[in-house]
Amino acid sequence: MRAPAPPPSPDAGTRIAALAAGLVGTPYHFGGADVGGFDCSGLALYVHEQAGFLIPRTAAAQQGAARAVPLKKLAPGDLVFFRIHSASIDHVGIYTGAGRFVHAPHAGQAVTYGELKRGFYAQHLVSAGRFW
Repeated sequence: MRAPAPPPSPDAGTRIAALAAGLVGTPYHFGGADVGGFDCSGLALYVHEQAGFLIPRTAAAQQGAARAVPLKKLAPGDLVFFRIHSASIDHVGIYTGAGRFVHAPHAGQAVTYGELKRGFYAQHLVSAGRFW
C-alpha cells in the first residue's frame, strides 16, 4: 500500500489565480490555449500548466478529473464549472476569491472577471474542482 501524497501547498492555488488574473484582457479565441487567445478550458489548461499541473483539455473533462470542492469551500485557484448551452458542463472559470472568477466568456469578449454570487453565472454554476 502506497502512502498518500502530501497535500499540495495552498500557494499553488494562489499562483493559479494570479496567473489567471494576469491574463485578463487577452482576446477570446475558440480552441485557443496560449497568450494569443483563449477559450474557457484553454485558459484553465494554460494557467495550470504554467503552475506545473497537467489537466484535461475540455471543461467537461476537467470537471470529471478534478477533485470535487464544495462550493462553500472554494479557494483561489479552484475551477468553477457551468452549464450554459447544454445539459453537460460547457464552461469553466478559475476562482480568484471574493465570489469572483476569471474566464474566457465567448467570441467578441476578452478574458474577464465574472461573479458567482449573483446574475447569469450564479444561475448556471454547477460545481467546483481542484487539481492543486
